[in-house]
Amino acid sequence: MGEKFLIDGPDDAPVTILLAHGAGAPMDSASMTATAKALADAGLRVARFEFAYMAARRTSEGRKPPPRAETLKTEYEAAIAALGATSPLVIGGKSMGGRVASMIADDLHSSGKIAGLLCLGYPFHPPTKPEKLRTKHLVDLKTPTLICQGTRDEFGTREDVAGYTLSDAIEILWLEDGDHDLKPRKSVSGFSAADHLKTMAERVAVWTGRLVR
Repeated sequence: MGEKFLIDGPDDAPVTILLAHGAGAPMDSASMTATAKALADAGLRVARFEFAYMAARRTSEGRKPPPRAETLKTEYEAAIAALGATSPLVIGGKSMGGRVASMIADDLHSSGKIAGLLCLGYPFHPPTKPEKLRTKHLVDLKTPTLICQGTRDEFGTREDVAGYTLSDAIEILWLEDGDHDLKPRKSVSGFSAADHLKTMAERVAVWTGRLVR
């Protein structure tokens, strides 16, 4: 991974949040950019980075498929080292990016390197395959975790998740009628995508404030 970061928010923010992208869209996708801006507007410093396979799509003609999430753990750890955050650090990301972060969180948290984990649209299971759960490591997770999830996310709806055994360290913010990008159908929910992003960012600011107090 070339150590390139997109940084939003104040340099003197009380918390830095490092976000990885999802499997199919880059760090500067519309969804990731809107998310970073909302968090920055809430007073947080946000750094975004790309895994090597995604960065390679910018330079080569071949679109490599995303590798298995497990194989990206060392890349995520390298990004943490390259960022060298001086304020307390929360790691996470969108979909697969948050899942990768969740796999390395406990080791980093127990050694004092991170304060928490933030997952935006956690991929609890592949769409249409609710039996293929990706929750085993979330049962005993020790790291303080906030998952922001749309109630109709095809990777894990509110009804799906209600049946899972998850660690008490995990809090979930449900966003009414949100999809995998947290976007609601305004005609159904009465909320806009901007409303949900603002709610998400305000909740993250309060939650991180508790972590670093």
